[in-house]
Amino acid sequence: MTEEANEGAARGQVTELLVAWSGGKQSALGRLIPLMYPELRRLAHRCMREERGDHTLQTSALINEAYLRLVDSARVKWQDRAHFLAVSAQLMRHILVDFARSRQSHKRGGGAQPVPLDIALDLHRMRSRELVELDDALNGLAKVHPRRAKVIEMRFFGGLSVEETAHALGVSPDTVIRDWRIARAWLHRALTSGSPHGG
Repeated sequence: MTEEANEGAARGQVTELLVAWSGGKQSALGRLIPLMYPELRRLAHRCMREERGDHTLQTSALINEAYLRLVDSARVKWQDRAHFLAVSAQLMRHILVDFARSRQSHKRGGGAQPVPLDIALDLHRMRSRELVELDDALNGLAKVHPRRAKVIEMRFFGGLSVEETAHALGVSPDTVIRDWRIARAWLHRALTSGSPHGG
């Protein structure tokens, strides 16, 4: 069996397990996580790259916390691997933002400065305050255009390809590319103006 055929079979197995899990079969999750663990680890590494080296939340803890939240997501009508990765990326983003917000709440004073988009979208340099500001801006974008916010979340936080994002959202790759471009411009205005509403 070729590598491509193996990958196709694995994706089919993931979809079967997700459907079974959606149908209430809890044992499917136990079989799904080992199959998806490398992908979850990749997502967690991508999310953690932006954090300080001395961050108290480590990659394995982020995966474990995401797993606990996934267990509580049994009501989700899972579609396939891309949908699972999109939801996992969203959960990891929320975990990190919750962590950053709690860290910020222990600090006093304001002095928040607008964050240029090239810094905010550079995962390697992002600090807790910038992550919170990006999250606020994404939440603002989600209010006016939910799909564009999901495109940013899936591609930026989840590292999904244009094709995977298109499949998860049920749109064409061209739509994802257009949404990505428009959403980045919207976020640029929101982050540089200091307003989470895009200007």
